[in-house]
Amino acid sequence: MTQVAGSKDDFQLVRRLTLSGSQFEIGRALTEEARRLGWAPVPGRPAVNRARRTWFERHWPQHHARMDGAAAVLGLDPDQDELALDGLNFIPEGSGCSALWIPPSASADSHGRVGRNYDFFPTTASEIMGTAPRPNELPMAARPYVITTVPDEGLATTVITMNDLDGCMDGINSAGLAVMLLIADFENATPPEGATSPQVGLASVQLPRFLVDTCETVEQAKQSLLGAKHYDYGTALHYLVADAHGQAFVWERGRDGSEHIVELGDGPLCVTNHLLHRNPDPMSLPEDTEHSFGTFERLRTLHERSKGVTMSPQDLRDSLRAVRPAEDPQIPFRTLWSTVFDTADRTLSTRFYLGDGDRYTEELVFHASDR
Repeated sequence: MTQVAGSKDDFQLVRRLTLSGSQFEIGRALTEEARRLGWAPVPGRPAVNRARRTWFERHWPQHHARMDGAAAVLGLDPDQDELALDGLNFIPEGSGCSALWIPPSASADSHGRVGRNYDFFPTTASEIMGTAPRPNELPMAARPYVITTVPDEGLATTVITMNDLDGCMDGINSAGLAVMLLIADFENATPPEGATSPQVGLASVQLPRFLVDTCETVEQAKQSLLGAKHYDYGTALHYLVADAHGQAFVWERGRDGSEHIVELGDGPLCVTNHLLHRNPDPMSLPEDTEHSFGTFERLRTLHERSKGVTMSPQDLRDSLRAVRPAEDPQIPFRTLWSTVFDTADRTLSTRFYLGDGDRYTEELVFHASDR
């Protein structure tokens, strides 16, 4: 493990884990780090835990093998039914965010790129819940990780996570598939009443990791998502997925549980924090309300800056900056990192937030396979 950005005196201190070997060995290493951060397995219903393991074994064998590695660290039988051996989280999840996909046809150098701002509360979990911070409690997003895994078999991946060592918020793999999550419906966002413990299938922050572990192309990702079980384990999210072949889509679920694949053909694709399948036309969006966190205005801005033009990498970065939340005490969010994924080069380039006053790190470039 290495420290790659920030310090204890900055808002964020960013660590990087680079892990190789079998998925079992990678699972051991991730669990050891999670335990150092205070994680412990959570109890669950035996029938559900048994069904979860079976589902992972059939549909996500990489994760199943990493769970066996977790069991070894904990000294548990991997087939025990009382405890969930994944969900290596150490702070709550949920985020605002804006993202913009530029396909090769609209890119100045013919590289497909996605830019995204990860917008989140710069406060502690206690403050979010309306109470005073506990002694020595850090802000929820103060210790993000960049995790690169290079398994003996299968796809190498690099991901950024705020809170979950076996899930992620952003990820790219060695085939050039990039995935990122965003809050799906900020104006109406509430934690789900169910799903207070792990369910069968993919939790919200596991879905991006599942895709970069198992898929190489957008078409494979669509089929995998349509065939998968998934559930909201926190605020409902949607996801932008793009590949090295110039394809991209947004995956989201409607309020009735219906599944939607949103595409705009061979052109830029913008996504912020409202359901695109309910508002497909960027030129006919409603006005924002006090509860919408500017989701419609941010999307209009990204659309106006990208439609009908050829965008350079700097143009994309400038567009992300244009929709960054203002450093205003009345605005409860900050862009805690800003990432550009280059699907042709298999890289993600990120600047991390160090504090107000436009204090960000220099851009750090990470390759999917750590070469």
